[in-house]
Amino acid sequence: MNKKWIFTVVTFIIGLMLAVQFQSTQEPVVRDTRDIRELRRDLLTEQERRQQLNTEVEKIQTLLAQYESAVDNRDQDILDVLSQQVEDLRMEAGLSEMSGEGLIIKVDTLYNDQFYGQARRTPSPDIFRFLVNELNIYGANEISVGNERLIANSAFRSVNGVTYLNNRRLPPLPIEIRILSDKAERLHNQMVVSTSVEEFEIEGFSLSFEIVDEVVVPAYDQTRRVRYMEEVKGG
Repeated sequence: MNKKWIFTVVTFIIGLMLAVQFQSTQEPVVRDTRDIRELRRDLLTEQERRQQLNTEVEKIQTLLAQYESAVDNRDQDILDVLSQQVEDLRMEAGLSEMSGEGLIIKVDTLYNDQFYGQARRTPSPDIFRFLVNELNIYGANEISVGNERLIANSAFRSVNGVTYLNNRRLPPLPIEIRILSDKAERLHNQMVVSTSVEEFEIEGFSLSFEIVDEVVVPAYDQTRRVRYMEEVKGG
């Protein structure tokens, strides 16, 4: 009887091992097929998100300290804090014109279009997104492309081969990109040797960089649509 039980258990274990081995050979190994450019872009996106989260945490901590200080004082102090918060939110949302030290990038064609017989065209949305990601990583505070201000829900799109930003067609070349930055010189040095220069050259465009003491970034002048939000009823 014991021999039968031992034989049964051993047979069961061997069958289980064979089933597991067969199942593992039937399931193909899923490999990451992304190339180096796609991996680099994903890395830049994650670094940008991390920087944005760190900045947001610092702002919330500062605002909390202001509220705690205002509670101990009069109501006017609380109103001042709220008014300042509204103005800060408008600036953060891109609804106010801003100026200061920064960088101007000029996008132009790399070749003589008349010599090559090609029509002047604008860069694709993909390399504009790549450029904006690198600018944000290296310390850009506010950005405008042409006369269009980049905000949280801005998007580069291609319509019949023409690049649009904020649902508006970008101007013809050369296109001027204006950036506000607290560390303009450092941003300039990093962008000169950045991958964006190579990406634009691959598509036949050049990037030139200039540090300026005073650069003006226009406000976002369209109506922002608020979705998935409802007014909180009092009481």
